[in-house]
Amino acid sequence: RFRAALVKDVIHGILQEELSGKNYDAQEAISWTKVITDTIKLRLKELNFDRYKIIVQVLIGEQRGQGVQMGCRCFWDSDTDNYAQDIFINESFFCIAAAYGIFTY
Repeated sequence: RFRAALVKDVIHGILQEELSGKNYDAQEAISWTKVITDTIKLRLKELNFDRYKIIVQVLIGEQRGQGVQMGCRCFWDSDTDNYAQDIFINESFFCIAAAYGIFTY
């Protein structure tokens, strides 16, 4: 089963490792999102979620006092499929990372 609490802890750790102490840079944010996405996917594969398709989405935005809303709708099996997300925020930017585990029959 896709264990959302465990996945959230993994995501949280990666966001802290990759983003702590950084300031927003639009060009750097492009590579940060790729590195974070790839790292999350790799670490989740190491947890042996056999027969699960792992989908990872990462969003980085600059802190400028605006609000942001993010939504997702999925058509899935609520008995087996799940997701986890975590948010990193500092004075200059925010990052939202979500991982979805979709069981393949």
